[in-house]
Amino acid sequence: MQADLIIVGAGMVGSALALALEHSGLNVLVVDGGPLSVKPFDAQAPFEPRVSALSAASQRVLERLDVWPGIAARRASPYRDMQVWDGSGTGSVHFSAASVHAESLGHIVENRVVQDALLDRLHDSQLGLLANARLEQLRRSGDGWLLKLTDGRELRAPLVVAADGANSAVRRLAGCATREWDYLHHAIVTSVRCARPHQRTAWQRFTDDGPLAFLPLQRGDDQHWCSIVWSTVPAEAERLMALDEEAFRHELGKAFEWRLGEVSQVDPRLCIPLRQRHAKRYVESGLALIGDAAHSIHPLAGQGVNLGFLDAAVLADVLLHALERGEQLNDVRVLSRYERRRMPHNLAMMAAMEGFERLFQADPLPLRWLRNSGLNWVDELPEAKALFVRQALGLVGDLPPLASL
Repeated sequence: MQADLIIVGAGMVGSALALALEHSGLNVLVVDGGPLSVKPFDAQAPFEPRVSALSAASQRVLERLDVWPGIAARRASPYRDMQVWDGSGTGSVHFSAASVHAESLGHIVENRVVQDALLDRLHDSQLGLLANARLEQLRRSGDGWLLKLTDGRELRAPLVVAADGANSAVRRLAGCATREWDYLHHAIVTSVRCARPHQRTAWQRFTDDGPLAFLPLQRGDDQHWCSIVWSTVPAEAERLMALDEEAFRHELGKAFEWRLGEVSQVDPRLCIPLRQRHAKRYVESGLALIGDAAHSIHPLAGQGVNLGFLDAAVLADVLLHALERGEQLNDVRVLSRYERRRMPHNLAMMAAMEGFERLFQADPLPLRWLRNSGLNWVDELPEAKALFVRQALGLVGDLPPLASL
């Protein structure tokens, strides 16, 4: 099977790239190891444990790809405020969408909801889809690539895009080097019901062991549900996972300082080891890495998928412009334009998350004083807070057409 472009991975980022190239005239084939089926949405079903904090820039991308209506028709929880505080001191800061005259800071959306809305659009498009297709071999062949699947089928294309996640098979088989390290932390994720409504606010407390986030979820008019991301050291994560529901609810409420009252209900928990990795190069001749295949960061601010959507939007912009100029899409000089635009932004975000994570786990008294004073100082500077809000909205920097106003 031959294509102009093969995207390996039909997750959120790979699907977005495919849809961004839907009317390019390219023969685009999306390959994924899963079934690529969409289950009917049940509005009363429990929340999925994995969620993303979609920025305004990501929302704009999804609107222009005609995916957002499918998300809104399912379940999306807007939030207008963010409350951050240091559990070991007195520092706190409050961010508000109103400070930049925006309706919301973003939306907390279950990853499955985003994925299904994207798959609906993919199935309605003329793009090629190959489900249950697991990659076994990848090698150069002539001016392109030969991909061999586990069932023996062979695929060929001059350009391959790796969108197959943090443990990317394409990245591994192509021999792309990465820098990576273990955070020595695990994240416990689940959904909980609290006694008091979340007030459309994202809450984040920094504990001695790591950050604890309560992210607002909404089912109908019920604003008592939150998605939690509790980052802690492995031994503590193991202890918390072993607790029965009642004991876990108590530990969680205590760690959160009962800001939303008693935790009355908790869904099944997942525990995820946290590891950061970054590809040394995003591109080589005939190959590009996007999303988690190129970079994975701490879930501190829920920015991972937002970086991925911007990767997809920028790469689509680069390829479309190259098509207009009659350039070879697999030329490394063309693909490097994508790398030059995205790598500095992604590295800056990764460095910021790493800095936050280290600062808020620091024990020395001077650093504790610094972070508490810093939070309180920022809270008194409207201009600084507005800049942070615009960053969180994704409305600054080199925005591709799909994400710009």
